[in-house]
Amino acid sequence: FYCYIPWLLLFILFCVGMGLICGFSIATGAAARLVSGYDSYGNICGQKNIKIDGIDNSGLDLTKKKYVFFLEPCNVDLVKRKIKSIALCVSACPRKELKTLAEVQNFAETNGSTLCSYELKPSEYTTDPRAAKLCPKLPVPESAPIPFFHRCAPVNISCYAKFAEALITFVSDSSVLHRLISGVMTCREIILGLCLLSLVLSMIMMVIIRYISRVLVWILTILVVLGSLGGTGVLWWLYAKQRKSPSDTLTVDQLQIAKDNRQALLIYAIAATVFTVILLLIMLVMRKRVSLTIALFHVAGKVFIHLPLLVFQPFWTFFALMLFWIYWIAVLLFLGTTGSPVKNDQGFVEFQVAGPLRYMWWYHVVGLVWISEFILACQQMTVAGAVVTYYFTREKRNLPFTPILASVNRLICYHLGTVAKGSFIITLVKIPRMILMYIHTQVKGKENACARCMLKACICCLWCLEKCLTYLNQNAYTATAINSTNFCTSAKDAFVILVENALRVAAINTVGDFMLFLGKVLIVCCTGLAGIMLLNYQRDYTVWVLPLIIVCLFAFLVAHCFLSIYEMVVDVLFLCFAIDTKYNDGSPGKEFYMDKVLMVNPTQTCIWGNHFLNILSSAYMAVVKG
Repeated sequence: FYCYIPWLLLFILFCVGMGLICGFSIATGAAARLVSGYDSYGNICGQKNIKIDGIDNSGLDLTKKKYVFFLEPCNVDLVKRKIKSIALCVSACPRKELKTLAEVQNFAETNGSTLCSYELKPSEYTTDPRAAKLCPKLPVPESAPIPFFHRCAPVNISCYAKFAEALITFVSDSSVLHRLISGVMTCREIILGLCLLSLVLSMIMMVIIRYISRVLVWILTILVVLGSLGGTGVLWWLYAKQRKSPSDTLTVDQLQIAKDNRQALLIYAIAATVFTVILLLIMLVMRKRVSLTIALFHVAGKVFIHLPLLVFQPFWTFFALMLFWIYWIAVLLFLGTTGSPVKNDQGFVEFQVAGPLRYMWWYHVVGLVWISEFILACQQMTVAGAVVTYYFTREKRNLPFTPILASVNRLICYHLGTVAKGSFIITLVKIPRMILMYIHTQVKGKENACARCMLKACICCLWCLEKCLTYLNQNAYTATAINSTNFCTSAKDAFVILVENALRVAAINTVGDFMLFLGKVLIVCCTGLAGIMLLNYQRDYTVWVLPLIIVCLFAFLVAHCFLSIYEMVVDVLFLCFAIDTKYNDGSPGKEFYMDKVLMVNPTQTCIWGNHFLNILSSAYMAVVKG
């Protein structure tokens, strides 16, 4: 209990720091500027303002003008990724297109909403020569206020394409982007329906895998063997055919080319033969371990029957992540509008933070990674605790009423520090990789080949280290759930167990992961096929590319979230199985905890292994005595 307190306190202090950043941004007026909006002169819309020294049109009473209006809402700076336009506070957004300054003047006189700069009166819109610069660009697009954020947003989707161009700067033909976004806006109901379909298919796939795992694994094994044998045979056949082909009619150059081709085919055939022999030997050695993978998938299906709340675990994790990400994005936006007013080159106001406080967003970025990893680690610990309870309960009818809630209770009472430490280790690896990736994007095309190669190598090594640590952390959480030890002890125990069962781990991580990958591909293909069939009946647009990409990406994401829970359960079951076989042998007083499906393979392995060791020891003693 006391081992995790320092890390829990550190995590709490870090979260307090995140809260202080949020409080600072709100105290400096950033929240009001973000929600209510502000004009180009530093005035917050919908309230009385204080005069800013050196800034004309500042310090105005804008109590009745609650909406931000941009004179050129579609003028986006692609480099700085922001709207390059004068912003004003208005009392109402133009709900229809205004084509002339006379219509703009009529709108101001009718609705009391002046769309030109503050120094112009409505009566001067059509007569003052400054109106060309101080009034909105014609035609003024129809716009509507954004809920909760008091900005006038254009209704025409072509303007949203301008914003997309600011984010996707590699699109050279803006007309294509306009058509893509038009397709997405038109078929949004179909996209939503297909996303729900992918959710249903993912839940069905979790049920089906239990029943088809045995057949699917052996079908894949047979296909791999036949493919390798067939490919090797074809290469040798082509080599033999090349040797027998007549060469009398060929020129000297053609003879050289034919000789090179024969030599290449011989090399390919030999390499394929070696690969096939190695593959067959590996499959021969690992055939029992493949059977273990099948048995683990079968038992994982039983786990979901006894612990049905596991199916909903991705929902809670996704909900927690979404809440945190919404908070994080809101604070990030607050930081973008915090600081003191500064006059820029155009004479307008920008808010900037001076001194060390400028680097608060770095702390905020670290918080994004650490807290996100903490939430994911809480899910892993919860799943591990529930599955461990299931595995080590001999009579399944004696399981707790809600093992998931019992696991959550143990997590909160005893293991939050363990989770905080494990997620912090992942953060220590992920942050440098993100920094290197940012440097790589910033200097792309400017660095030499050697520097580029070293940078990519460092990114790749950090990525591999992150994946290894993530896998070790997950098993450390399982060991913690079994033994109630601290993180370092659990990680050491898990590492020893994994090393002792390296071949089994390889079989599970190759065969099992490939099965789950096929499940993800199947869900994406079914969702994409349904999307094509539905979009075929939608005749309001012609471009299907972006809607289908969105649907397929969402389908893969949903399938990954659900099937990763299945993968997590299989990994936890394997570690429990390995510990069970290490400390128990099935004899009285050391009975196995495992399911009968798992008991067939390991007991035989243990019994025959013990007989083999006894024979070896007897032979050794006979030799020594003889």
